Amino acid sequence: MFAASLLWVPFTLLAAAGQTARNAMQRELTTALGTVGATHVRFLFGFPFALVFLAVVLTATGLPIPKPPAVFWPWIVLGAGAQILATALMLATMNDRSFVLTIAYIKTEAIQAALFGLIFLGDHVTLGMVVAILAATAGVVAMSLKGKGATEGGTRPVLLGLPSFVLAATFTVTVGLLMQAGVLTLYLAVRDRAVLHAIARAWRPSLFAGFMGATASEFWFLAFALTSVANVRTLALVEVLFAQAISYFIFKQATTNREALGMTLIVAGVALLIWVQ
Repeated sequence: MFAASLLWVPFTLLAAAGQTARNAMQRELTTALGTVGATHVRFLFGFPFALVFLAVVLTATGLPIPKPPAVFWPWIVLGAGAQILATALMLATMNDRSFVLTIAYIKTEAIQAALFGLIFLGDHVTLGMVVAILAATAGVVAMSLKGKGATEGGTRPVLLGLPSFVLAATFTVTVGLLMQAGVLTLYLAVRDRAVLHAIARAWRPSLFAGFMGATASEFWFLAFALTSVANVRTLALVEVLFAQAISYFIFKQATTNREALGMTLIVAGVALLIWVQ
């Protein structure tokens, strides 16, 4: 029987897989919609799915809609705004660098997340976790380095048994996506309505990107509700492996010896992180 305390592991793996798929789709949409348009797709088409997730959780648990304390609102506003900017910067980078290289650089966040959690959230970071974070991050760095001559680099029982964190996470995702979709819709309505029309025309691929984005966000928040930020973001380094698989099988980019070494270090670091729990 899989321990409830380790549910953050499959939640994080599902989130990383969903995010990789969403990033790949948004990268393709950037050509037609531009950076801001492709960024908006994530939130605009993700919000309806977040509402569906929230409705399912409320129905399954029978709990009322949460009434968050005042401290919730500045954090959700800060997080939503930062994610809009981060998504736009990520897509802009993907236009200049390869898909897997961009994801690799992003995943140096594990160390940043550990420090943030330690300073602001009071997360406990053990020596084993530090070693795991450093090993996996070293793998990311190894994958991102340029080689010589290179130019770029039972559901209901579980839900009912753990309703508080599930509802809190789902509610947070929904509120965040509502804010992000509203802000970007207003911005584009004022600055560039043509992009809104282009998004409407590209609704089919945008719908898939939105679904994968909302699903990834849901599982990210579920994982964050169960364990420290450092644990989640370190295990999330497997996203680099998913991105490498997409680059190899879809974009037909071969794996170098350096990338193979990096992947080995990532797997070793992730395995160590789970072992020390």
